[in-house]
Amino acid sequence: MNQNQSLLARVASGSLVLQILVGIVLGVILASVSTSAATQVSFLGSLFVEALKAVAPILVFVLVASSIANQKKNTQTNMRPIIGLYLVGTLAAALTAVAFSFAFPTTLLLAGGVEGSNPPQGIAEVLNTLLFKIVDNPVNALLTGNYIGILAWAVGLGITLHHASESTKKVVSDLSDGVTTIVRFVIRFAPIGIFGLVSGTIAATGFEALAGYAQLLGVLVGAMLFIALVVNPIMVYIKIKRNPYPLVLKCLRESGVTAFFTRSSAANIPVNMALCEELKLHKDTYSVSIPLGATINMGGAAITITVLTLAAANTLGIQVDFLTAVLLSVVAAVSACGASGVAGGSLLLIPLACGLFGISNDVAMQVVAVGFIIGVVQDSAETALNSSTDVVFTAAACEAAEAKEKS
Repeated sequence: MNQNQSLLARVASGSLVLQILVGIVLGVILASVSTSAATQVSFLGSLFVEALKAVAPILVFVLVASSIANQKKNTQTNMRPIIGLYLVGTLAAALTAVAFSFAFPTTLLLAGGVEGSNPPQGIAEVLNTLLFKIVDNPVNALLTGNYIGILAWAVGLGITLHHASESTKKVVSDLSDGVTTIVRFVIRFAPIGIFGLVSGTIAATGFEALAGYAQLLGVLVGAMLFIALVVNPIMVYIKIKRNPYPLVLKCLRESGVTAFFTRSSAANIPVNMALCEELKLHKDTYSVSIPLGATINMGGAAITITVLTLAAANTLGIQVDFLTAVLLSVVAAVSACGASGVAGGSLLLIPLACGLFGISNDVAMQVVAVGFIIGVVQDSAETALNSSTDVVFTAAACEAAEAKEKS
């Protein structure tokens, strides 16, 4: 019994990233050996993702409210530079996607559309939706994973409780610690969950399923890698004035890997929170910036929207000049900030961008269909970029603020 407890203790205290990599390898092996067995264990992945989605809304609500309520007066939370990095990074991603699309023009084989989809019809509708999400009922916001509404209520409650008695603040802080403990417990099951996700995905799609879309995927993933390994490090270096790659690679390894397989920025919030704690960042800062980043820091989504829209324009023989491409970048960046934090959330914003070129909604929805076909790779890479960048920019802003205080 003691030996079993010792083994469990060693597993629980072992490297989560290493265990996840083992889960990936085992998932690939199982899918290669037995498709039926891989399909049967795929429920482990679904169970893990649903557990993350279940804890993420209450985690965000409690942490944000607690951090604001217990914030000491004159404490610097560094939110302004983080938001600036989020917005600049998303626009830079859209511009990079334009450059890659011009350098490697692609066309699409358009087929049937996607039934039951309800894409936004314009910027006004996107903004209107955001406003109504802000004033959503708090219980409904928690039930539906409306992070805009959750943030709004958490901020409001936190500001109100900031003037409450110390005993009330202590209760809120203890509740925050309790939820955090539950989240850590869920995250320890990531290797098992990702084993199920990998097995199920390969069993369902096969290794050759994406071969016909190699060039399109190459442009998408290439642009995302360029942002992750070139643009983001440059932005971080400007902030912290030192080699940015140890931080960038750590975030890609410990946040990007799990985000790649969960395919949900919202579900990866608990993972990012744990990583920020490991990096010893200011809790008052990351408890707000991480859930906010899962909502508005959408560089990967901006790349997806831009590349697929320009591919549709190329397919239809539409000439896109430089100024129109820049306008597309701005529209893609703004639209990406309104993208859902769940798998495939950016694809339904493609018709909005296609509207710039007069592309009909029927054709645009066929482009969305292509997006769903390649989504097993595209959406995974997009989410990995989005989610890991949340921690990268938060850590960079915190480190820059600390250096400024010391100087």
